[in-house]
Amino acid sequence: MTISLRLAEKETLSEGVAGLTLVPNGSSPLPQWTPGSHVDLHLPGGLVRQYSLCGDPADDGTWRVAVLREPAGRGGSAAVHELLAEGDELTASEPRNHFPLEESDRYLFIAGGIGITPILPMIAEAERRGRPWRLAYGGRTRESMAFLPELSGYGDRVSVYPQDSSGLLDLDGLLGQPEAGTAVYCCGPAPLLDAVAERCASWPAGALRTERFTPLDGAAEAGGDAFEVELSGSGQVVEVPAGESVLACLRKAGFEVLSSCEEGTCGTCETPVAEGVPDHRDTVLTESERAAGDIMMVCVSRSRTPRLVLDL
Repeated sequence: MTISLRLAEKETLSEGVAGLTLVPNGSSPLPQWTPGSHVDLHLPGGLVRQYSLCGDPADDGTWRVAVLREPAGRGGSAAVHELLAEGDELTASEPRNHFPLEESDRYLFIAGGIGITPILPMIAEAERRGRPWRLAYGGRTRESMAFLPELSGYGDRVSVYPQDSSGLLDLDGLLGQPEAGTAVYCCGPAPLLDAVAERCASWPAGALRTERFTPLDGAAEAGGDAFEVELSGSGQVVEVPAGESVLACLRKAGFEVLSSCEEGTCGTCETPVAEGVPDHRDTVLTESERAAGDIMMVCVSRSRTPRLVLDL
């Protein structure tokens, strides 16, 4: 289902970051969402990009997203910054959440750059739950860091690290000592996520939750051995060569599978697995979900067994 929207306001939140306020293009309320949710926005030029919702989940009349201008990107941020104007109509998917705020005694939030967007509603939710929390927020410069004015209201629970004046986030100080009962939520560029994951290796299992905006290195390359995919509904078998994705082969065989990013970051193409062992190459599933092996992202993931049986 697609949602018809109108761009009610476009503003500059910080250097290189545009804030979009989206409202329903009609009288129907917007679908509900929870902290950590994102939507697929259909942009000018036929592009589809995923953006985290960073407003108030209780507001069913407004969605809010923030978009970083990326000169070396694939065109999505350029479309937002250069082509979208107030009053424009556009469509979006229903919200999906692969980065939910789970119950915990306390929270440590770590954000790098535009990774602050899914963290904002999480902080508000932690406040609503009455749980202790703190945020470490890093960026290139203070001028490039969005949402600082509203974060200032939280006082010393928010630590801001502009790299040009304060250096990198002090991850050793933040994560050097494992804390039982603390959930660590991190979103930002890949080097930050990798560094946080390395330091959380000694923390209790499941303490760290991350969300990546970019695919794993080589994820979209359809390397590896050929294998077969069987569709449980019809028994049809589809060959997947080494140079093609499961998604592409399913489409060639006449099966319509919803997809968006096609690089393993959005979760749109999540497909149930009835038999076989997936070779997970996405950034969406948790370690426990990967180990369970009962779902996969068919845009990038492959198979560790000669045949996969998909529940299609």
